[in-house]
Amino acid sequence: MSPPPPPLGRGRKRAAQAFDAALDDAELVAGRASLSQGRWTDVRDLLAATGDDWDRRGHRVTVLAQESATLAWARDWQLAEPESPDAAVLLGCATVERALHGKARPEQARDACRAAAALAPADPTPWLGLLLLERSLGTEDDVVRLFDEVRHRHAGHHHAHHLMVARLAERRAAAGQDPLHEVYDFANWAAEQGPADSPLAILPVVAHAERFRVLAGSGSEATDPVASGHWAGRRARQVMKAAFDWWLEWEHEDHPRRLVDLNFLAHAKVCEGRDAEAAALFHRIAEHATPAPWSYPDRDPYQAFRAARDSVLGTG
Repeated sequence: MSPPPPPLGRGRKRAAQAFDAALDDAELVAGRASLSQGRWTDVRDLLAATGDDWDRRGHRVTVLAQESATLAWARDWQLAEPESPDAAVLLGCATVERALHGKARPEQARDACRAAAALAPADPTPWLGLLLLERSLGTEDDVVRLFDEVRHRHAGHHHAHHLMVARLAERRAAAGQDPLHEVYDFANWAAEQGPADSPLAILPVVAHAERFRVLAGSGSEATDPVASGHWAGRRARQVMKAAFDWWLEWEHEDHPRRLVDLNFLAHAKVCEGRDAEAAALFHRIAEHATPAPWSYPDRDPYQAFRAARDSVLGTG
């Protein structure tokens, strides 16, 4: 039997309303609710319907894995269907989540993800689970190797590229504002490698925000992103303009993680002082805020998002 949900205090309710990792995936929200009640067959149907849409599969599995009861129900599912790659990958990613919170041994998570990978060699999702783990616990060589495993299976994997940018941004924190920092090179390379309609076009904006997180955290940038001037340089302005222009032309509004990109882009436009452009993005984001980058470097993301949105839209 699954454990009871934690009590919902006022602050927890507010956070749940502000940040839902499922974003606007209504089918995922329904599947997550079913799983919390032990109806893992609904999740089996959800993942079967997702097929080899790898970005959507990764999004759905990692969101489901975050729920406290998922590990227990994934074990039940695997006992019932031991050859199911979907049960195995959900179990692997749920174990990763437990390991990242100190509630499981990292080696357990590694073993579970490797077992899932063996059942579905073409699926990048078990490798995404390992990348999530090693992005926090592993060496840089581990991270690069796992990113290559994901990319070998899906060259434009959205979540994997974001994880790689976040890790690369942490190199050479003492170097300060270096326009030639490797995180910018990587983001530009990835954006150029993708097809014209790839959301990786936004990756240079993500790199800029991730580098701000590192610099502000190390004390070499002001912690107020607007006051820091990090978005005021010529290179930054070029990156933001190119990304916003690309978004205006983008026709694929069904990407499962597009709202992550829109939050990064809205944050950048607020920091740049481009309120009209930010307003267009806030309208598209609606209630689907994400903690990153509004939390960078150490802010309350809910308050930061609401203050920025209210200021731009005049709704405060």
